[in-house]
Amino acid sequence: MTRAEGRDEFRQARSFGAAADAYERGRPSYPPEAVAWLVPQDARTVVDVGAGTGKLTRALRAPGREVVAVEPSIGMREQFSHVLPDMRVLDGTGESIPLPDASVDVLVCAQAWHWVNPDRAVPEAARVLRPGGRLGLVWNFRDVSVPWVAELDRILRDCAAAPTNARQVEHVGAPFGPVERQDFRWSHPVSAGEVVDMVASRSYVITLEPAAREELLSRVRTLLDAERPAEMPYVTECHRAELAAR
Repeated sequence: MTRAEGRDEFRQARSFGAAADAYERGRPSYPPEAVAWLVPQDARTVVDVGAGTGKLTRALRAPGREVVAVEPSIGMREQFSHVLPDMRVLDGTGESIPLPDASVDVLVCAQAWHWVNPDRAVPEAARVLRPGGRLGLVWNFRDVSVPWVAELDRILRDCAAAPTNARQVEHVGAPFGPVERQDFRWSHPVSAGEVVDMVASRSYVITLEPAAREELLSRVRTLLDAERPAEMPYVTECHRAELAAR
């Protein structure tokens, strides 16, 4: 990575607070089947790192379970507290989680592991997890096998440089065991406005110059006017690994 690419990545990683409201309106939740695969039913303390506005956090709630969110962006934490006022959200990152050693059963990271430094985030996850605890990583990806979604992605590629970050799952190593993977296909009901908000909440769109951003969003609106979609198809990609017992 060049120095300029590093600066762009840094700027994109810290851009989300400026579009927290669009993020909340436009980003999808996560299917229950994926959450159940990531988090054992008997987990009593679950931490959502890089929680954003709480899209995954709210799906993690269960009777008798404590769920704690960790989020570095002030704007995202403010939006989180607005939509989930009864849930705990802390200032922190994947590399610095403000929780005691061996205090968590499951640590999940949704749409965020590609932003972390795995050399620091892997040992930090191991620190807060109890022996035998689980690390879960999850991403929602638009299903580009659907023609109009493929066209949407083409518009995004034409107008904005999406991050090239690898998901970095391969860097989850010892003291974690083998990483398992499972994908889940599903559809999220959407309006045209929510699709526009989803696009507007992407880091590489937030950081565009205003004229370029408006051109992109105008092309997206034109596509949506023609297609009139009622749902967005997704593939939710999940990974999990168990911490070795000490």
